[in-house]
Amino acid sequence: MSQEADLINEGLSLMMFGMGFVFVFLTVLVFATSLMSKITLALAPMAPEKATPNARPSVAPVASDPSSDPVLLSVINEAVRQHRARRQ
Repeated sequence: MSQEADLINEGLSLMMFGMGFVFVFLTVLVFATSLMSKITLALAPMAPEKATPNARPSVAPVASDPSSDPVLLSVINEAVRQHRARRQ
């Protein structure tokens, strides 16, 4: 019985040592990551703000009725014709 108890005690002590080591390592890792983040924020230049916040992006106006645009209809018809020609 003494040999079994010694093995169990040794296993438990090894388990506690391993868990303690992992806990200490993860704690150091969290602090190191936090410190690196603070240093990076302190040293990194801030992005400049845009001078014209009210400027609109250049987007083409959308037609209210796509069927009234003859250029769009001709492009769609040509695309459908080419698609059907490739399938045959």
